[in-house]
Amino acid sequence: MSKKRILIADDEPNIVISLEFLMTQAGFEVESVGNGEAALDAIRRNPPDVLLLDVMLPVRDGFEVCQTIRQNPSLAGLKIVMLTAKGRDTEITKGLALGADAYVTKPFATRDLLATVKSLAGG
Repeated sequence: MSKKRILIADDEPNIVISLEFLMTQAGFEVESVGNGEAALDAIRRNPPDVLLLDVMLPVRDGFEVCQTIRQNPSLAGLKIVMLTAKGRDTEITKGLALGADAYVTKPFATRDLLATVKSLAGG
C-alpha cells in the first residue's frame, strides 16, 4: 500500500518544519509549498490525499485555493484542512462553505491536527 500524501501550503517556515516533521513521523509522504499559486501547481502535478492549507498565503489566499480546487470535479476526493490564526466564526464559516473538510486554528494541538488528518486520509 502506498503512503498517503500530504501537501502543506504555509508561508511560515517554523510551522512548515513542525508540520513536515509531524506528518513524516506519522508515515505520510509530505510536500510543502509557500504560496497559493504553488499549491495549485503542486495539486495539478500530483494531487495529494490531504491538503493542509493556510488561509493567509501570498499570491492566492487559502480561500481562493480552496474554491479553485472545489470547482474542479477531478479533485473532488481531495481533503482540505484549513489552518489559520484567524479563528473567528465568520472565517470558519467561509472556509467550510467553500468546501474545506476541516478547520484548525493556530496554535493547534499537534495530536488533534494529526487525528484530523488521519481520519480524512482514511488511515
